[in-house]
Amino acid sequence: MQDRVGVREAADHMDRAVGQGIRPVAAAFLEQQPMLVLGAADPGSGAVWASLLTGEPGFVRATAPHQISVVGGVRAGDPLTTALAAPDTPVGTIALDPRTRRRMRLNGRARPTSRGLAIVADQVFSNCPKYLQRRESYETVDRVSATALRGPELTPGQREFVESSDTFFLSTVHEHGADASHRGGNPGFVRATSPRELSWPDYPGNAMFLSLGNLTVDPRAGLLFLDWVSGSVLQLTGTARTEFDRDGERTVRFLVDEVVETPAHSPLTWSAPEYSAANPGLER
Repeated sequence: MQDRVGVREAADHMDRAVGQGIRPVAAAFLEQQPMLVLGAADPGSGAVWASLLTGEPGFVRATAPHQISVVGGVRAGDPLTTALAAPDTPVGTIALDPRTRRRMRLNGRARPTSRGLAIVADQVFSNCPKYLQRRESYETVDRVSATALRGPELTPGQREFVESSDTFFLSTVHEHGADASHRGGNPGFVRATSPRELSWPDYPGNAMFLSLGNLTVDPRAGLLFLDWVSGSVLQLTGTARTEFDRDGERTVRFLVDEVVETPAHSPLTWSAPEYSAANPGLER
């Protein structure tokens, strides 16, 4: 993918930034976070999902130079429950802090523990704050998570929610592992072109192309949309492909296989967003 776009040399500095160790500054960052997004493939169906994990700050922490622990794991009934109950499951994770517009990604292998999960790191790195909306604060609300609603396609309400979102998370896989990443833009940057298809522009980033590179060899993908106020979560699984326009711009098209909506999933209520100055304008 880097060769096709012509950024192989420019991306070398980012490749060197990827390591296996969790530095003290990264460990301190993790312990401040109340949420973590995790992506993986279900071992039975093969479907790729992205899931939201939440807890009091400290529920994610580095327990060794190459390992983190997660207290609690995914909620009962989450599409990745079976995957995370097995040992040595390839996972991708991203810890994103809207307050500071910082994010950290850790990919590796997960195994269940008596308190939740342990993840041994294969890759650890940070990204720039581009396209990340600032949310100044959050409150923890006592919510009762409702029963998940499942379907083969998006309802009209879900399509409206997707098109009003300024952030979502993308999970992809490859032969040796998994990855979870962030996508952001002004509301409307994701389009629900039909009940079973989404599209979004691939804005210029750090030139690593981990997600798009994975999709070139394995089109399976999982999407996670979060309602930052109500705590509801929308999870999608399906396949994705990248289309290249004549002017060099890229569009990702995602075909929906299954939808899971969980009202009041997250106990966190975030303040209103301050949109990133890097977000491109939208054309309809």
